[in-house]
Amino acid sequence: MFKWLLTCCMAMALPSLGQTQKIYLSPNGKDDNPGTKERPLATLHRAQQLWRQARAKHPRANVQVTLRGGTYYLDSTLVLTPEDNSDMNHVLFIMGYPGENAVISGARPLKVKWEAQHDGIYSASIPVSVKNMDRLYMNGQTQILARYPNYDSSARFYHGTSADALSPARIKTWKHPEGGIVHALHRAEWGGYHYRITGVDSTGNAILEGGWQNNRQMGLHAQHRYVENIQEELDVPQEWFFDAAQHTLYYKPLAGSQPAADIAYASLTELIVIKGAETKPVKQVILNNLQFTGNARTFMLTEEPLLRSDWTIYRGGALLVEGAEYCYISNCFFNEVGGNAVFINNYNRHVSIDSCHIYKAGASGIAFVGNPEAVRSPAFEYNKFVPYTRMDFVKGPKNNDYPKECKATDNLIQYTGETEKQSAGVQISMASHIRVAYNTIHDLPRAGINISEGTWGGHIIEHNDVYNTVLETGDHGAFNSWGRDRFWHPDRRVMDSATTANIDIVLLDAEATTVIRNNRFRCDHGWDIDLDDGSTNYRIYNNVCLNGGLKLREGFFRTVENNIMLNNSFHPHVWFLNSGDIFRRNIVTTAYKPIQIKKWGERVDSNFFPDAAALKAAQTNGTDKHSLYGDPRFVDFAAGDYRVKPGSPALRTGFRNFPMNEFGVRIKRLKAKAAPVTLPAALFSQQTGALASISWKGATVKNIEGLGERSATGLPDEKGAYFVTVPAGSEAEKTGFRTGDVLLSLDGEKVNNIKDFLNIYQPNAWRGRLKATVFRNQQPTDITLTK
Repeated sequence: MFKWLLTCCMAMALPSLGQTQKIYLSPNGKDDNPGTKERPLATLHRAQQLWRQARAKHPRANVQVTLRGGTYYLDSTLVLTPEDNSDMNHVLFIMGYPGENAVISGARPLKVKWEAQHDGIYSASIPVSVKNMDRLYMNGQTQILARYPNYDSSARFYHGTSADALSPARIKTWKHPEGGIVHALHRAEWGGYHYRITGVDSTGNAILEGGWQNNRQMGLHAQHRYVENIQEELDVPQEWFFDAAQHTLYYKPLAGSQPAADIAYASLTELIVIKGAETKPVKQVILNNLQFTGNARTFMLTEEPLLRSDWTIYRGGALLVEGAEYCYISNCFFNEVGGNAVFINNYNRHVSIDSCHIYKAGASGIAFVGNPEAVRSPAFEYNKFVPYTRMDFVKGPKNNDYPKECKATDNLIQYTGETEKQSAGVQISMASHIRVAYNTIHDLPRAGINISEGTWGGHIIEHNDVYNTVLETGDHGAFNSWGRDRFWHPDRRVMDSATTANIDIVLLDAEATTVIRNNRFRCDHGWDIDLDDGSTNYRIYNNVCLNGGLKLREGFFRTVENNIMLNNSFHPHVWFLNSGDIFRRNIVTTAYKPIQIKKWGERVDSNFFPDAAALKAAQTNGTDKHSLYGDPRFVDFAAGDYRVKPGSPALRTGFRNFPMNEFGVRIKRLKAKAAPVTLPAALFSQQTGALASISWKGATVKNIEGLGERSATGLPDEKGAYFVTVPAGSEAEKTGFRTGDVLLSLDGEKVNNIKDFLNIYQPNAWRGRLKATVFRNQQPTDITLTK
């Protein structure tokens, strides 16, 4: 314990602990106790009263609040203000007792009496004071709100979706549709939408309220939608429904079991709020070894647009920090919180989130978001724009109301975006010089790390391991950014003219360079690194892209060097003539995939290609005069060591090795909880032989070889990619393939072998729907492949 305190103090330059007021809490304590270890308090709110009294008597005393193991059910949010700590001469520690699990819950416990009903369903009367239930807990486990279609842990979207979830025929089976909740993907799969059902119209369709959760309004997806909070849909074990009008809770337990008498339901949205202001910030609050859980979902509160990104937000979370300096959140567990886990809002300086575990957050893991009032000439939707004649041309922010020099380091962030699909492991917007380092981030519906716009840059994104991303959405990346800043205009011709006349306007907001270095990224449904619409002023180096490659869409002054792109390549899209972009000393393993490039930036050269054809294609476009091709000779491809061996021809381009063992969280207990990253089984560019066989999304795929395989499939020749086995439930099956298929063409191009298949599929997977022809049941069959 003292070692940990010493480490914190050294890292934050904290003062000596000196005199310390110690307060102990226990779930079995009493608030009329003195708060000693032997006679602890019961609640944090009473502890706050005591430490404020102690501070009044001893202004320079430090306060250490220790929570013994157990669950602390908050009846209201604990709000820490400058009254609790506002200078650098003392510290407020709130921490769990070492070796014990102190849980701070936003749920309300209840004891109920169940009565058996029909079809294995039980009911219980609930006090009239309970107006709403958002989440139900039994034996510490989250139960499933009655829904259609039923919960399916293997389903890719929302744990199960169906096109008929809102059909008039289905709605007709509901006695009371009002209060039902609709969740759906965005029509273009750019995040999601959420609605309340307020009634039914004359045609039998639901009347919906909501849909403000996305800043690119296009309507909900026709297929990927589901409905919950409908009593008639309570039909499988572990589902529940609360009838607020009748004050009755319904639940269906597992067959042969009885529902628990002790339950809890989510009530609060924020559990702890640290709230100060720039003029008087909260300082040196340390939260350590605490678990946050049991709070309500916030999807219907997510409605504030974030400038011109695709996002809307709710400025809240299990932990909300605003107006703080030198505060430290360490070693905490955010366990299935309802919305954002940690939200760093508006003015904050030197706030650190370190060594935390964020698991199944309803929205984002960690968000750093400033105030749009700090932005000069802000616009708030993709098609909106402040005319140049009325634009503020002063560089940088208008005031200090935004996060700056804050950190998210050594965290494990996994399975976030459980409810809200426009979310990220780490989200940055209207902030400056944020460091995101040594985090392991995996299994998310959208980006692992997202930067919403260029205001105001200077971020360091380093040593992160980000994978299993963009699992439920599309057109995105493991790392994603937009750059729809002051200069950006939805009409490209207007932008071309303005930036040609005055190139300096592109750096009015993105004033400091954002660095992305020494990370490992993987995205199987988009790009590993995706710099979209106008992203400007980036330096990207020493990164491993495991599958999706790197995209640079319209923007300026991006330098990409010394990166490795496995089974994919460089995707330059619609560049400006004066972009100033540089792409050099990178290893790519397929040919470039340009879209509408008239001028190839300042320099694209000295890169390493897989073969002569890929290099020739680049040189035909006027790039890569000094580039080379061949076998890069990786040290140990199968083990994920992509350094190149001495004598590798890649070294002659200027490429330099960088460490392959410094990605992701360094905390042993968190590393042990992370899902393994999927490394590529082989380098696709080297799959050339007749006997070549690969594992692709769970399927075994090989080249057609010999008369036996021709006969078995009914093919007239030995051309195509043969899907020998496609296991039920595999990603390959969900993509659209079946056992025995032979892929003949993809996206209008012939597929002669595995190499053709992969070279066409890999760079185009982000598009989501690819037309294909397979030989199935001994005849050509047209299919559409999904992500």
